[in-house]
Amino acid sequence: MTSASPSAGPSGGINAVAPLAPNAWLRYDLIERMLPAGVTDVLEIGCGQGSLGARLAQRYRYLGLEPDRASWELAEQRIGLAGRGEVRNMTSGDLDTERFDLVCAFEVLEHMEDDAAVVKQWAALLRARGWLLLSTPALQRRYGPFDELVGHFRRYDPPAMAALLAGCGFEEIEIRQYGFPLGYLLEAGRNVIGRRRLAAAAGRSAAERTAGSGRILQPSGRARGAATEWGTAPFRLLQRAFPHTGPGLVARARLAA
Repeated sequence: MTSASPSAGPSGGINAVAPLAPNAWLRYDLIERMLPAGVTDVLEIGCGQGSLGARLAQRYRYLGLEPDRASWELAEQRIGLAGRGEVRNMTSGDLDTERFDLVCAFEVLEHMEDDAAVVKQWAALLRARGWLLLSTPALQRRYGPFDELVGHFRRYDPPAMAALLAGCGFEEIEIRQYGFPLGYLLEAGRNVIGRRRLAAAAGRSAAERTAGSGRILQPSGRARGAATEWGTAPFRLLQRAFPHTGPGLVARARLAA
């Protein structure tokens, strides 16, 4: 199967089925522009509630993995309504012989204590010269209450991300930031929420916090989805002028020969 046009599903339809949060709209604007050419089979690791996966499923032969059962159930419904793709309630370690042209992991790596081991595991799921596309929070100095609340071990400075990917066998590494200026305001709001909720979460492990992180601050419903789409539109355009500024990071890299 070759990749389909983004118009395979009407924009209004997919936004009603799988609305994106404001920061996810900023992230998706960059992810969409960094999708590599020549890709057919796509794996998304930690697909959450399936909002971004539903969009990828309209372009590619798509498989999403989500270990949190509540998030998986909603993702399965959304991917089904999008008309393509599959979602499994499992982790990437449960895959056997399947291999992919592109492995994606959006807002996942920062939850992994041994990030190098995880990236090497993801690399093993790629076909020869396959691509890895991932997003993380940017800049360790910005680590804040919300990072702690949702089980982040770290944030990533671009040089650290580049070194990690190169050390795990990748080349053609491209790293961009996103979110200027709206992302900074959204992050400040998340940190206010983080401070309020940290006391209640004090007894939960990083794994428990991670499991529920994909359900926090997620929009639902057509009206809210439309509001976030249109409300973020000017900021999605503005951030393109600042590809090395913002609280979020997207990295693309190719498996070395």
